[in-house]
Amino acid sequence: MRKAGLIIYHETLIDLKEHIWTFIGAFFGIGAIGLLNSKFLPVSDNLFLIGSFGASAVLVYGIINSPLAQPRNLIGGHVVSALVGVTVYKLVPGEIWLTAALSVSLAIVMMQITKTLHPPGGATALIANIGTAKIKALGYLYVLSPVLSGVLILLLVAIVCNNATSHRSYPRNKSWYKFWERNYKVRYKRVHH
Repeated sequence: MRKAGLIIYHETLIDLKEHIWTFIGAFFGIGAIGLLNSKFLPVSDNLFLIGSFGASAVLVYGIINSPLAQPRNLIGGHVVSALVGVTVYKLVPGEIWLTAALSVSLAIVMMQITKTLHPPGGATALIANIGTAKIKALGYLYVLSPVLSGVLILLLVAIVCNNATSHRSYPRNKSWYKFWERNYKVRYKRVHH
């Protein structure tokens, strides 16, 4: 038991600098979204802050080298999932157990198909179905705000904070935004054959 505890402790131990930059990134990323929310909306209209952003913060500030934390996954995963969630809500109104299950499962599959797997995306799809009446009333505007606007804020803060020191670098692919140059099928074949 002692040996297992020691292994777990050492495996999860990261240097203090890493903890500080993780805190700074998460604080400013979520804080910026919350500040926008508090300045432009009444407290009861908590539309910029959705729960899935907290999970995204763990990835983009805490596990920055994970493939699931990269910009394509962060942006694409949330946007694809929001589209799926809103579509399911519109097509199957009134059956929350069914819309919840369909939106999450379809969002996962669509993220896999689009190579944008980002675990918090499942929550984004779910929120489109179980969120407040104000969230549901947004319809497809939910995709633009809070989802797209929020993930862009998280991404900008991640790029700044995760590159502020020499021991952190984000994203892994510095040309991530050049989606028009990517050929995933060719790369996939080279890696897997």
